[in-house]
Amino acid sequence: MNAALAVIAAFLAFALFIGIRARRGRTMSLEQWAVGGRGFGTLLVFLLMAGEAFSTFTFLGASGWAYSKGPPAFYILAYGALAYLLGYWMLPAAWRHATKHHCVSFSDFFATAYRSRALGVVVSVVAVLGMSALLIIQLRGLGIIVSEASYGTIPPAVAIWCGAIAMVLYITVSGIHGSASIAIYKDILILVIAVFLGIYLPLHYFGGFGEMFDRIEAARPGFLQMPTNGLTLSWYNSTILLTSLGYYLYPYVFTSVYAAKTESAVRKNTILMPLYQMVIAFMFFVGFAAILQVPGLSGADSDLALLRIVKQTFSPWFVGVIGGVGVLTALVPGSMILLNASTLIAKNIYRDGFAPQASEAFVGKLAKRVLPVFGLVAVFFVLRGGATFVALALFASSLLTQLFPSFVASLLPRPFGNKYGAFAGIGAGALVLLAAVGFDVNLRTLLPGASDTVASINMGLVALAVNAVTFVAVSILTRSRHVEAGILRKV
Repeated sequence: MNAALAVIAAFLAFALFIGIRARRGRTMSLEQWAVGGRGFGTLLVFLLMAGEAFSTFTFLGASGWAYSKGPPAFYILAYGALAYLLGYWMLPAAWRHATKHHCVSFSDFFATAYRSRALGVVVSVVAVLGMSALLIIQLRGLGIIVSEASYGTIPPAVAIWCGAIAMVLYITVSGIHGSASIAIYKDILILVIAVFLGIYLPLHYFGGFGEMFDRIEAARPGFLQMPTNGLTLSWYNSTILLTSLGYYLYPYVFTSVYAAKTESAVRKNTILMPLYQMVIAFMFFVGFAAILQVPGLSGADSDLALLRIVKQTFSPWFVGVIGGVGVLTALVPGSMILLNASTLIAKNIYRDGFAPQASEAFVGKLAKRVLPVFGLVAVFFVLRGGATFVALALFASSLLTQLFPSFVASLLPRPFGNKYGAFAGIGAGALVLLAAVGFDVNLRTLLPGASDTVASINMGLVALAVNAVTFVAVSILTRSRHVEAGILRKV
């Protein structure tokens, strides 16, 4: 066993121990298991939300896109700041509604806001599909990190199985408390590692940041400029808008709001979270430093940029530390995805859709049984390979963002819309996304004569626009006949 592998194994064992130990002294009702009994303070909510925000997508995807795409990668840095601004208004209102109506799952919010269990089922299906893509990101990232950091000693498939088993074990036992406990250590470590690598590597190889960018520009003229086709400024701006609107509609992020003890804890987190975005900038520096030091990575292999330059630079034991921290970046959001997906399937799809008489205790037991099955399905798909982290994340984000119009309409001082509009809007947006992903439909194919500015707009934003128009139109058309189906309560 090499030094790196020993360190990574120690990290995984420590995370499993901490995750299971988090259950101590708690009776795991469904509410306690899924949302921590709504007892988390400002610091714990911050660590949990930051732990979800900084995942393998950020750890590998941000550096990988800086390495392969250049400036378009900055959208990852920009959308969070805008999302936190929106969250300052949206999240306290969502917390008040969730607390008042005892919401436990992501879909509970929509089911209670629109007084429709059927809508809760539809939202659950959308959420589970979106989270499936996101869990694939975490598991695939886990496999890459362990395989690369162990110098190939552990195959990615073995690492994926080990990580998935660890997640299932501690989430089944401790629920959200397990993820929150690991997030405390993970966030401190990732902050230190990201800042260190982002500063050290440019200084070590180039003598400074300016010299690094000068040498990149000399070797690859124009790479540091925004492309004039494809990932243009139009794509960049539309993607920032799309992703920021859907940021809090990642179910595992949204339900972290439920776990907060007070409304103030939620609002304070929206103030603090932009500071965490700064960490992403250091990941970009790692990716840029790797361009000239580990050339030749293309396609999905660009996600290896961080680990390849780290292995080239440091001794195995330190590579193991970085690999171990990378494992934690997969475990925290990955386990939260498992928790939320199993809760949605058991509570909103099964009970609300087929067995409304099922008790909370039964739903809790069912969620714990569904959890390993969902994890097994995700492992199956991730082992089949696929797209880069960013491509998967963009698909999941686009899908989940289709819930935004009905979500934000329910938070207005005078809530607007009804369940018919919500159904129609989500369906219309999903159909546009299906056409875009399944049949490669985009604005360039729909509008052959359009300029690059128009043709490069993210199709997820187009789907969202169709969704919003449909939601408003159907809500207005059905309001006079179905007033009782509207949202007639104040948040």
